[in-house]
Amino acid sequence: MNIVVLVKQVPDTAAERTLSEADHTLDRENADLLLDEINERAAEEALTLKEAVGAEVTVVSMGPDSAIDAIRKALSMGADRGIHICDDRLQGADVVTTAKVLAAAVRMVEDVDLVLAGNATTDGQGSAVPAIVADLLGLPQLTHARELTVDGGRLRAERETENGEASLDAPLPALVSVTEKINEPRYPSFKGIMAAKKKPVETVDIDDLFPDADDTGFLATRTRVVEAVPRPARAAGIRITDDGSAGRQLVEHLVAQKLV
Repeated sequence: MNIVVLVKQVPDTAAERTLSEADHTLDRENADLLLDEINERAAEEALTLKEAVGAEVTVVSMGPDSAIDAIRKALSMGADRGIHICDDRLQGADVVTTAKVLAAAVRMVEDVDLVLAGNATTDGQGSAVPAIVADLLGLPQLTHARELTVDGGRLRAERETENGEASLDAPLPALVSVTEKINEPRYPSFKGIMAAKKKPVETVDIDDLFPDADDTGFLATRTRVVEAVPRPARAAGIRITDDGSAGRQLVEHLVAQKLV
């Protein structure tokens, strides 16, 4: 069984994040970066299947040089090999371009049975990339899964919805995106960390993935941020001293703010 896990390096949500003055996108050079939490859970699910049924797990990530750290994290958990898509032309890529590039990288892996991904990343929250990748690869998609079972060449996923639960079923090969409820990721052991340094990671760029493409027509992003302004500081609230007219003052304020 061959499993591909799509992962992304993102800024730590617990640390301060700022925008780049040049293009108003997230400043990654000055941010604390780590493997996205839900992607880490997707990697854990792949490793659980590897232990249960036997599998080769390949980790794929698109990003700058630092993104290899996210791949190494998954390798230290137990994945077997990595593919790092690194190309300056992909900076600021939108979800469609990202999905096209990731799908092309998945095609580099022979006889893929299962593609795993997080349902969203903490930096973008687009939640669209897994579905687009599945469409580009012609695979059935089982999205937002909180539980996954593989048996007899078929997948069964349980999804939690606002109104209850839903069961999804599909034949392999297929793509599954998971939520934060799927599992608890393992901590890499010292042995795993050391072994990860020797595991193969192939670095590719746009020319490797699309050798016949016209570079002038490759649009990494179809949108751009034209302006960004800091969020205004919170203003002090209004304090009313009750001298017998507090209720009237409060109602007048609510009326002025069109709240009543």
